Amino acid sequence: MVPFPPRRLVVSSTPPTTGTVNDATQFPEIGKPAHGSYHWAFERLVAASLIPLAVSAAVVSPTAHPIVDGVLGITLIAHTHMGFTSCIDDYVHERKFGALGHAARWLLRVATAGAVLGVYEFNTNDIGLTELVEKVWKA
Repeated sequence: MVPFPPRRLVVSSTPPTTGTVNDATQFPEIGKPAHGSYHWAFERLVAASLIPLAVSAAVVSPTAHPIVDGVLGITLIAHTHMGFTSCIDDYVHERKFGALGHAARWLLRVATAGAVLGVYEFNTNDIGLTELVEKVWKA
């Protein structure tokens, strides 16, 4: 039998953690709405508002499409941004991943800005979201 050399446990040096696992949990300051029920309620409001917006996009007259397209585009992007922010907070947080977590947040912000610009261009210089869905639905 061939003896195997002892294995060393490789520990990453990237996490910028301070303290130990036995330290008390630090809670967010009271009064910051991003850490409380206001933030949660706003996320649910945006998600719930997508249902009537999607229905109204199919029902309204073609003259109202630019307004519905604009509101629907911004709401979809806001909903997507908040969802990806939650994923980054849960899985690529700065406490464990350091600069990678910070870069992920900035990459999301840049992608969101690009999506806003793309939806604006599509709604103003092309057929718009509502007409696109109608054409895809009929195809």
